[in-house]
Amino acid sequence: MAEIRKTDETVVGSASSAPAVSTAERPARSGEPILEVRDLVKHFPLTRGVVFKRKVGAVRAVDGVSFVLRQGETLGIVGESGCGKSTVAKLLMSLERPTSGEILYKGEDISRLSGRALKAVRRNIQMVFQDPYTSLNPRMTVGDIVAEPFEIHPEVAPKGDRRRRVRELLDVVGLNPEYINRYPHQFSGGQRQRIGIARGLALNPEVIICDEPVSALDVSVQAQVVNLMERLQEEFDLSYVFIAHDLSIVRHISDRVGVMYLGRMAEMGSDVEIYDHPTHPYTQALLSAVPQPDPELRERRERILLSGDVPSPADPPSGCRFRTRCWKARERCAQEVPLLAVPERFAGDRSPAAHPSACHFAEERVRVVAGGAPT
Repeated sequence: MAEIRKTDETVVGSASSAPAVSTAERPARSGEPILEVRDLVKHFPLTRGVVFKRKVGAVRAVDGVSFVLRQGETLGIVGESGCGKSTVAKLLMSLERPTSGEILYKGEDISRLSGRALKAVRRNIQMVFQDPYTSLNPRMTVGDIVAEPFEIHPEVAPKGDRRRRVRELLDVVGLNPEYINRYPHQFSGGQRQRIGIARGLALNPEVIICDEPVSALDVSVQAQVVNLMERLQEEFDLSYVFIAHDLSIVRHISDRVGVMYLGRMAEMGSDVEIYDHPTHPYTQALLSAVPQPDPELRERRERILLSGDVPSPADPPSGCRFRTRCWKARERCAQEVPLLAVPERFAGDRSPAAHPSACHFAEERVRVVAGGAPT
């Protein structure tokens, strides 16, 4: 069970528990859905034997994830390591085939495409990888790396025009076009990630999947890269799926946020709804662990300590997967899988608490008393 430590009485999930992040007011994104994921499932088989392998189970990496990405929007996906975030990214890029479910791009299911049909879709959905030190070929110049997508899609840039196009892309991401003949080892980590972003922009995509694109960078460089991505989004009307474990960065860049736990979506809402009014106990625990620079706010907020480890995705708990670590857990939680839906108490309500949460008791505002015992 979770332990909540605090010196006086407060409410879990209050505004004071949100991280101190300066976020400019973003306009609401009301574009048409461009990417829709429906009940996405990916199980990896577990086998025994060297020669005659037999299936003995499966790792449930992604187990029923659904969300919608709108044109010009950034959807952040957060969660602990191993929750299935990167597997979702690979499924969206067709680097893995889903066990079941649908991935709709502009209404077309792309999860089963192959050959020329898949090639055409991949031009519009690109990826920025996590590690700028291993995602760039050290034997290729920057110009060759950025121009590589043109080899697969020559219709985007004829051979005679590619060098000019590469120079333009380098300039767009804030690099000197004269660096075109340099090699990756001659650049810093932040510069390498800018090269990766330039490569992702080469085919004029509509959607970019960002799999922890700043986690390998220094904090000061992270801010520069995130600001660059925001500028590019406005300039080229891009839609981002931004996967990360840093809650502060996700809040800064995202319009909406999905919180994943053990292969499922625990909560989904706008940045204000998730960070200032979380209703799922897992989200509340995550936010309580975010460093708070303000000493006064740090002293006033509660700290939720979860007991035990994350269960194995090969043998997840029945019902709610978070119940083994949750202070709200009851008998119903073990018997019934909670749906990602607006709690009944908030149905038709326009308050920030009225957003989808996969918890049977999301409407309960758990209070804590001195000494940290939840009531």
